[in-house]
Amino acid sequence: MDKQHEECGVFGMYDFDGHDVAASIYYGLLALQHRGQESCGIAVSDTSGPKGKVISRKEMGLVNEVFTPEILENLKGDIGVGHVRYSTAGSSTRENAQPLVLNYVKGTLGLAHNGNLINAPQLRHELEYTGAIFQTTIDSEVIAYHIARERLKTASVEEAVGRAMKKIKGAYSLIVMSPRKLIGARDPFGFRPLCIGKRDNAYFLASETCALDTVGAEFVRDVLPGEIVTISPEKGIESDISMCLPKERQARCVFEYIYFSRPDSFFDGVSVYNARILAGKYLAMDSPVEADLVVGVPESGNCAALGYSLQSGIPYGQAFVKNTYVGRTFIQPKQKSRESSVQVKLNALKEAVSGKRIIMIDDSIVRGTTSDRIVRMLREAGAKEVHMRVSSPPFLWPCYFGTDVPAKEQLIAHNRSVEEICRIIGADSLAYLEEGRLEAMAGGLGICKGCFNGKYPMEPPKEDIRGSYEA
Repeated sequence: MDKQHEECGVFGMYDFDGHDVAASIYYGLLALQHRGQESCGIAVSDTSGPKGKVISRKEMGLVNEVFTPEILENLKGDIGVGHVRYSTAGSSTRENAQPLVLNYVKGTLGLAHNGNLINAPQLRHELEYTGAIFQTTIDSEVIAYHIARERLKTASVEEAVGRAMKKIKGAYSLIVMSPRKLIGARDPFGFRPLCIGKRDNAYFLASETCALDTVGAEFVRDVLPGEIVTISPEKGIESDISMCLPKERQARCVFEYIYFSRPDSFFDGVSVYNARILAGKYLAMDSPVEADLVVGVPESGNCAALGYSLQSGIPYGQAFVKNTYVGRTFIQPKQKSRESSVQVKLNALKEAVSGKRIIMIDDSIVRGTTSDRIVRMLREAGAKEVHMRVSSPPFLWPCYFGTDVPAKEQLIAHNRSVEEICRIIGADSLAYLEEGRLEAMAGGLGICKGCFNGKYPMEPPKEDIRGSYEA
């Protein structure tokens, strides 16, 4: 499908009572599966056992394919980290799966990373010229090396994480497992989410609050942009906010609200569901059109479609049946084959749309290849008119911070007017969410809008390195 993708989801747990954590991490990763469907992994350690002994398992595939009950039973340990990953083309290999486990002179580190560093190539070359040997092509390994090197010069692993954060630039939410501590960190801009949970005498770190709900944990709070939290039985939750930026400089990825996060999650206190409802309402206010039915492109367009319906008074309905057993990694039909990759995933409900004027809401248009097929699908099902509304502004610039928005030459909105795009996708009308609506949709928080206006919160890299270094 012609969608931008988020790169990863992270989940960590420390049970102070000494119970095994692998099963809970498994369920946490299942809740985060939408953030990455190519590979997954879990690494655990027993804090009462030999210091630095880590048991890990990572493979290509979905969480419930990789982890059987027998495998989980063998992952014995009361502290652990888990990871789900989606990669850009060319780097879908088992070696690049996470968590990374690093053995070094001070012990062992387990690391799970969500995001993208913009200075990874430079840091990587510096490390290589001092003898470092890399096993992967992901920038998470660059972070792990820097933490390990700083640990040799510091009194604690959390201090080493802080010193490494001063060197790395870009988007990152990290979970680091040391022999006796679980550490979480967010980049100072807060691009990616990370939150803290608690269940009985166990603590959690997770990309999204929905994962805490899945394991029966109580939401404690979000990790602040730029904050390092250290979780240990002796001191509970410790906080270092020395790297935090003023609120006006924070730059959360707005696509967490529009598309990436699950609608039942909260990102820095803002309901993702409410944000999408609001986006749909704004579309109805700014781009009204007479029609008989408002529908969403599953699943991410549904909430915005409901918002449009609530604001406009036009009935909300279902126009598509989604094949829920098809993931992002299904075998693409060959070019000469009659099967459409879109119709493998979606099919139109003729009874719902025949003879009607349809408003179709989707979260974004990237290259436009999917949108034109879905519009055609509705017309073939008998829709009289198809009016497309998009709950984000047009993509005009690439993303360097962990979202695989491609080079601008591949974006349908690059050098094209809305009217031209409308003709290409075959709709009767087309309108996007106005850029000025984004802050209100995100609850007034600081957001990154670089993919819409080219104004990034930090200087982007001079060369496009996204195909080589990502997490």
